[in-house]
Amino acid sequence: MDEKKFEVKGTYREKRDFWKPYTKVLSAPNAVQAKERIYTIIGSKHRLARPYIKVESVSEMSGE
Repeated sequence: MDEKKFEVKGTYREKRDFWKPYTKVLSAPNAVQAKERIYTIIGSKHRLARPYIKVESVSEMSGE
């Protein structure tokens, strides 16, 4: 299983009506797993449930 690098962009709810943008680069075997890892990372760090995390785009980065 080869890990690829993905750039994930979106927003998460920081306060009641304030959505904060994020951009993360991470390794995953495919785009679906990259999206799942974002839910895990941001949800754990900020104590948020999935409805408060929005993923707008997942794009594979070209390698070196």
